[in-house]
Amino acid sequence: MANTAACGPYLPAFAQERVNTFHARKVQARWGGRHILRGKRLPGPRSTVVDSNDYLRLSGDKRVADAVAESLEAMRGARLASGALLHQAHPQAVLEQEMACRLEASAGVLCQSGWDANVGLLQTVAGPEVPVYVDMLAHMSLWAGAKAADATLRPFRHNDTKHLRRRIEDNGSGVIAVDALYSVCGSIAPLAELCEVAEQSGCLLIVDESHSLGTHGPAGAGLVAEAGLAGRVHFRTASLSKAYAARAGYIAGADQQFMEYFKMTSQPAVFSSTLLPTDLAHISATLDVIRDDAWRRTRLRDVSAVIRSELAGIGYDLRGSAGHIVSLPTGPDEHVIQVRDAFEQRDVFASVFCPPATPHNRTQLRLSLHCELDETDIDRIVDACRAVRPSFQAHYPKGLTG
Repeated sequence: MANTAACGPYLPAFAQERVNTFHARKVQARWGGRHILRGKRLPGPRSTVVDSNDYLRLSGDKRVADAVAESLEAMRGARLASGALLHQAHPQAVLEQEMACRLEASAGVLCQSGWDANVGLLQTVAGPEVPVYVDMLAHMSLWAGAKAADATLRPFRHNDTKHLRRRIEDNGSGVIAVDALYSVCGSIAPLAELCEVAEQSGCLLIVDESHSLGTHGPAGAGLVAEAGLAGRVHFRTASLSKAYAARAGYIAGADQQFMEYFKMTSQPAVFSSTLLPTDLAHISATLDVIRDDAWRRTRLRDVSAVIRSELAGIGYDLRGSAGHIVSLPTGPDEHVIQVRDAFEQRDVFASVFCPPATPHNRTQLRLSLHCELDETDIDRIVDACRAVRPSFQAHYPKGLTG
């Protein structure tokens, strides 16, 4: 039998101490020897599963799978190099422009991930002299992008454009970075007001559409397009691992001149290889399915509205959720474990959100709704929420809500 201890060197003391501290303070002291993200049960074939970002249930769609299978031949001789080296006739460049047209944008660029899209974009438009105004609940990749640019972060209260204006008055024009639909609580950004603030203050506006691309707007073009603001938002970014059920990121906006600048200056773009032919086939086929299957968006909207209404009636504070993400505030780590276990006992499987995705002692159980939930699923979710409602009361820290 192989000696696993001999497979590699031990960690130096400073690194091992971090690992030991995590297990001692988190796993043992706070979580009772369990991992906070691991439940006691696994879902069965008839369970209600709402822990995935596959909102339109396109993972494994036959039309997409067939397109990917057909693209396997193109894997032979595929050019794996930086996107900056690709010519305009390359399939990736063609798809980038096709997606831009669907999103009512002038140009676009595909990235390895949504994280790379946001970090790379902030790195190329901000800097030490450019403040970045980021919504308190915006995705961590936007915060990381500001840090990568060595820019000064100026957070503002969630969806509070008055507070944003005061921050800009005090610190000058810069970059405004928000989510269109917030993954933490499902609230929607006041996009029209944000456009006004950006235009009046000379700021650049970035809207992350990761959780609204595909699920909202004409042919799934997103919330910015739905609001008729495509010509007023400088950049839209997205992770395609949500409704698209793919593995890539995308940036839409500006023009081709900027995109060429981006490919030559964004470190994630310069130092990452292009997407594989199978990735491109997957995204291209999904783009068409999302356009053609309008019923998925309609069903998702209807299911989400029913569940939000039922939970509000029970007495939950949904924190402005207006979409397919519904988060239940559960307070400290120990409490979310209990609530998650109670849900699983009722055959409902949701996602635990805890630090670093949430503030300390502000955990949540997030329900990621999807278009294939039926009436049995809806009843099961509502019943589970009703059963655990009396067991907890959570409060949010000041500054997280507008």
